[in-house]
Amino acid sequence: METHVRILAWFNIVLGGLGALMAAIIFAGGSMVPAIIATAAGDAGMLPASILQAVLTVIVGVILVLSLPTLILGYGLYNLRPWARILGLVLAAIHLFNVPVGTLISVYAFWVLLKPETAAMFERRAG
Repeated sequence: METHVRILAWFNIVLGGLGALMAAIIFAGGSMVPAIIATAAGDAGMLPASILQAVLTVIVGVILVLSLPTLILGYGLYNLRPWARILGLVLAAIHLFNVPVGTLISVYAFWVLLKPETAAMFERRAG
């Protein structure tokens, strides 16, 4: 089961890394588009540009709130930290809604982390 935990750790590291990269790309693009709208439309474009900037900031925030714990989980699973099993189950439940990749990884996470052998492996590591 240790191999499956390591594979799950890498899945989470990649998923979290891609989320953080996507947040950076959205943030960069989101900073340029409102500026272009405001420049092109003048004073009339300030309100739509501000609204767009606020929406993109919220989107980037949500992506980061989900991506950073996923990166931390990957580290914890890879190093067999006792807290990582619980965090893995919680994040797997949240990532079920991240269709299709998050759902597949979540199903795999439930299969790996709910096995008695895996629980015993994390308990041995804690002790």
